[in-house]
Amino acid sequence: MSENSFAALGVPAPLVAALAAQGIDSPFPIQVDTLPDTLSGRDVLGRGKTGSGKTLAFSIPMVARLAGKLAGGSRRPNRPLALILAPTRELATQITVALTPLADAYGLKSTTIFGGVSQQRQVAALKAGVDIVVACPGRLEDLMKQGFVNLDSVEISILDEADHMADLGFLPVVTRIMDKTPSSGQRMLFSATLDNGVDKLVRRYLHNEVLHSVDEATSHVSAMTHHVFEVDSVEAKRLLIEKLASGQGRRILFMRTKHHAKKLARQLTDAGIPAVDLHGNLSQVARDRNLAAFAAGTSRVLVATDVAARGVHVDDIELVIHVDPPAEHKAYLHRSGRTARAGKEGEVVTLVLPEQRKDTAQLLRKAAITVTPQRVTADSPAVTALVGDVAEYVKPLPRAAEPARGQSQGGRSQGANAQRKRSNREGGGAGRQTDNAGSGQPRRDRAPRAEGASAPRTGGAPRRSGAPAGNGGGKIAVGGLVRMSQGGAARRGR
Repeated sequence: MSENSFAALGVPAPLVAALAAQGIDSPFPIQVDTLPDTLSGRDVLGRGKTGSGKTLAFSIPMVARLAGKLAGGSRRPNRPLALILAPTRELATQITVALTPLADAYGLKSTTIFGGVSQQRQVAALKAGVDIVVACPGRLEDLMKQGFVNLDSVEISILDEADHMADLGFLPVVTRIMDKTPSSGQRMLFSATLDNGVDKLVRRYLHNEVLHSVDEATSHVSAMTHHVFEVDSVEAKRLLIEKLASGQGRRILFMRTKHHAKKLARQLTDAGIPAVDLHGNLSQVARDRNLAAFAAGTSRVLVATDVAARGVHVDDIELVIHVDPPAEHKAYLHRSGRTARAGKEGEVVTLVLPEQRKDTAQLLRKAAITVTPQRVTADSPAVTALVGDVAEYVKPLPRAAEPARGQSQGGRSQGANAQRKRSNREGGGAGRQTDNAGSGQPRRDRAPRAEGASAPRTGGAPRRSGAPAGNGGGKIAVGGLVRMSQGGAARRGR
């Protein structure tokens, strides 16, 4: 038995087998450090960079400690035994995907709770009785106020991405929720940093905690290569974006505003590069559909705002492009962390106009990134080498062939504006938030009301003839289910 194997760390055999079935055999450093303490019931404060394996670091001990507690048929309606709080719907879904195979090993039931969709199924699951709730704070507090969930039986509470919850203004809601859990329960808090009030959560809810810090707050993945490409004009930048997006692998392009993300996704699709968008103006159905198209390879390019900077994990993203440099260094690190995950390599490119050079240099210093800027055009050797083989041109559908009711290629209906306004007025949780660009963006766990399921294929373009569905085992959660692209199961959720 390896000294650092899951079994050697005390993980029960059924969970070791469940992990092995997914191709997960060796624990990551944060798992090696925290599991002995979390499995014994200690409170833990875990600090680690994005992609460091925090999800399994808390999912494994949660399931192991809950196992056997239902021997007497003790599962009760509306009273879960464990709670995981996450800042965004995407992250909550990803946690559920990683957690489910482990929970299945012991017959534990879980449900995911977030806004932007009807609460009917969530309420039904709670009434039927669940052991583990994975939730975003706003919708969970709504259901608590309505009497559909009671937290007085919670034995294990986990706060994931606590610093991001602070950035989104959720700490007052989180505090009200945590106050309803028994103080005698085990608590774990995972965060990249302890600023913006996260330290107050630690002092208030963790008792005699053990601190495990695998990486410094500003650290970046060693397998990640950073590039700064300087361009002389907006037109040169446009051509460079199109060239960088033309490769065969999956890539994410980050924008500051929702409007520009949607616009760029359409422009790339019109240029024969199938792209989908992801931002706060999309309904939950549209988000799921676009992420599924990206994971499957139907659309190789995802154009997103910072709503995708955390919690979105799709396998084998080879390139992250900061089309608009972010406002601060933490956003840069979290955006960049969508690539080079689970020990794989990745590339990160920041595009810089002349007036952005000073601010970008300052941002990179704060992020502890050392890189020499390069002045390039779309035809520069450095760009060509980064792009690699260019994907086959995909002819876009003519505008006349697009579906009725004004649905865009990103999956949004023009008639959804009234629904979005109604949804943004829903009570419970923090108020309206804004993204890093300063543009008004709905709260991350409360999107517009779901659109009909009959929407068209995303990206506005058919699949390439003879092209594979993706570059690897892309895997994504869609509406509570897991869809897998060609290539089978990959290591994920870590």
